[in-house]
Amino acid sequence: MNNWSEKVNFIWSIAELLRGPYRPNQYKDIMLPMTVLRRLDCVLEKTKDEVLEKYTSLQGSKLRDFEKVLNREAGQGGQALSSRGKIL
Repeated sequence: MNNWSEKVNFIWSIAELLRGPYRPNQYKDIMLPMTVLRRLDCVLEKTKDEVLEKYTSLQGSKLRDFEKVLNREAGQGGQALSSRGKIL
């Protein structure tokens, strides 16, 4: 996959596999978020276990804002938390 056209065709071939409940005009609404989430997963993979351990250990503490501590643990500028406070 050396050129742009091959990459675009590869991405669209994956989109074709998602045809089930999705119409072609909905592919862009599915593929972009899935691509971003996969990229985040890859970037954070190395430190995920450590961040989860730190998160678990902080839950019983008096500290309520874990963001800075978890960012430092991950070695990143941020982490993803769901609306229920779970690390994604």
